[in-house]
Amino acid sequence: MSVQHAAAADAAKGYPNRPIRMLMPNAPGSSTDALGRVVATRLGDIFGQQIVVDNRGGAGGLIGMEIAKMASPDGYTLISGSTAAMSIAPHIHKKLPYDPLKDYAYLSLFAVTPNVLVVNPTLPVKSMKDLIDLAKSKSGQLNMASAGAGSQSHLAGVLLQSMGGFAALHVPYKGGASTAAVAAGESHWSINPAPSVQGLVKAGRLRAIGHTLPKRTALLGDLPAIAETVPGYDYGGWQGLLAPRGTPKPILDKLREGLMKAMNQQDTREIMNRQGAEVVTNTPEEFLRFVQEEIRKFGPVVKAAGLKVE
Repeated sequence: MSVQHAAAADAAKGYPNRPIRMLMPNAPGSSTDALGRVVATRLGDIFGQQIVVDNRGGAGGLIGMEIAKMASPDGYTLISGSTAAMSIAPHIHKKLPYDPLKDYAYLSLFAVTPNVLVVNPTLPVKSMKDLIDLAKSKSGQLNMASAGAGSQSHLAGVLLQSMGGFAALHVPYKGGASTAAVAAGESHWSINPAPSVQGLVKAGRLRAIGHTLPKRTALLGDLPAIAETVPGYDYGGWQGLLAPRGTPKPILDKLREGLMKAMNQQDTREIMNRQGAEVVTNTPEEFLRFVQEEIRKFGPVVKAAGLKVE
């Protein structure tokens, strides 16, 4: 064993012996923040050390990811990576201050979150096929609300129109206002994270007609996957755990082992389910390939959405 490998192995033996920071490139209270905090709490219990969530929101996750890239690779910084900053940002920023594929050590995915397509209940549609047929008959007169240009709800809708062969008029709102706009009848339909629409669906103010995961999920009962009508459609959000590049492998192995143990606990899965997320884990190699594929997938979608590269 080389001196370098011996030092790394020794570092892992006593690891962790102090609190760990989890960089969260999202604002406090966001759905990604909520899921990251579940993981931080569970990992902290397993390692017997506090994992402190450090929110560095802003610029679509760019600020937090750049800070994460520069962090010391000693195992005491973790990063909660997610869709916007890892998969979408490379297509809308000409000079990204980090490389999502090269600047981080990949550990594993820990959650996927379905988005749900909701319509105003007065709209005469009960299924995805109904919506597509109506949109085609109205030729671009239906309004699609989103949480703003380049948001998940915008790109999910653009991808659906492209794959489903229909058109709708894009109406951008600020964040959660898009859901309220559909409930109020200002817009006809929208695709939003499941937790943000569940209350209004239960209250009868919105009608859910499909979700964006590739197949049905116990999270959403009998709600069909949009892919049952539009084959191949898949637009879920995701979250995974990363570390700064150069973190010693024995420490990464220990972290990953702890993460697997945390995510396999039944009560962890139940908490994540209540937050509208499914627990999904994979190997570091699979996680990296997953993000590569996500980046490839979003290129044509961002182009079709007409987003200007900044």
